Amino acid sequence: MKLSVIVATHNEEANIGKCLDAIKGIADEMIVADGESTDRTVEIAKAKGAMVLHMTNKKMFHINKEEARKKAKGDWILFLDADEIVTPELAKEIKLVLADVYHPATLNKQFAKHMRFIETRDGIKYSSQLPINGYFIARKNYFLGRYLMHSGVYPDGVIRLVRKDKAFWPCKDVHEQMSVDGGVSWLTEPMIHMADPTFSRYMERANRYTTLTADSLSKTKTGKDFFTIVNFMLWKPTITFLFLFFRHKGFMDGFSGFVWSLMSGLHYAMAYLKFLGADNFSK
Repeated sequence: MKLSVIVATHNEEANIGKCLDAIKGIADEMIVADGESTDRTVEIAKAKGAMVLHMTNKKMFHINKEEARKKAKGDWILFLDADEIVTPELAKEIKLVLADVYHPATLNKQFAKHMRFIETRDGIKYSSQLPINGYFIARKNYFLGRYLMHSGVYPDGVIRLVRKDKAFWPCKDVHEQMSVDGGVSWLTEPMIHMADPTFSRYMERANRYTTLTADSLSKTKTGKDFFTIVNFMLWKPTITFLFLFFRHKGFMDGFSGFVWSLMSGLHYAMAYLKFLGADNFSK
């Protein structure tokens, strides 16, 4: 078996069908790791031919992804979220990888800049030398009516296509990359990420992510003194907004870019308020 596709879900009836339809032509196995959905997610997944693993709804989906990885039978694994869609162009690239005839190209300027950021943040280095055991895939994020191609968002590279026995999820942070033993490169075609077509959808996700950040603040024993409060409530939100909207040209994404930059800054304030208002955050 060449390719297993793993999708972690919780109440994704609006997205799971389109997600699975897009990869039917390349997947030898489709696994949906479902975290206690109460809508038609499981029903739709089964109707599309996916094997459903019933799991608890954990704060961090990576835990369910890792459990599903251990059960997958493919030599390669493609990890997706339910609101992500593999385009026909990306599917063709993946087929080349599975056939062992894909040769990583030199990164263009935008991808190379993003890769330097990832190397600094995560310590992952780009490789163009075979064999490659993991591939970054860019994402075109849909936010309030348009794809964000600036605002510090694109290409939003994530390691999603990996050799099963050469990669795993550390499950330490919601924004973590996969840990890959061996070379890591890029595919050139992006996937579509229907992350936040509405503001209510965005706030639903933001609530989950700010809770995870608050959990992290609790674990690291972040201070509650005056200067720390000013840092999280004023300084970080302001600097983040200015950095995304001006340095990363969020203004070129119009109103969507403004809202994204603003809410990205307010993430710190919301998470810190949750941290201040809770005695304990547990998994």
